[in-house]
Amino acid sequence: MKKVTVYTDGSCSGNPGPGGWGALIIYGSIEKELCGVEPSATNNQMELTSAIKALEELKEACIVDLYSDSKYLINGMTQWMDKWIEKKWVTSEKKAVKNKELWVRLLALSRYHKISWHWVAGHSGHELNERVDRLARSICGK
Repeated sequence: MKKVTVYTDGSCSGNPGPGGWGALIIYGSIEKELCGVEPSATNNQMELTSAIKALEELKEACIVDLYSDSKYLINGMTQWMDKWIEKKWVTSEKKAVKNKELWVRLLALSRYHKISWHWVAGHSGHELNERVDRLARSICGK
């Protein structure tokens, strides 16, 4: 399996509001930037979308190190997902999981690829995280 590194970020101008997402895929010396926009979204939706779009871009199953400054994304995939599924997509507060359709897409991708999820502090000078942040913000007009 190919080993790739992925950096993702999402942003909104207002929350909800116009949203943007950015991603960087690194395979050896090859780098590919991705970005997109949604006319109305939340910041969390853009964080999830950035990871989904990056993973969908991979043409075959890969070993992926995915970095994000979104604790919502990282915790969702590493801590909360199993309980959500067990409880039929209901949170510990007995409420429906928000953004279920995006989580379901991300779950399917996580079963196809072998993903290690990594949190990186946002706006802390981490070069590649700042790069995807600029991509996401440039799209949504921030």
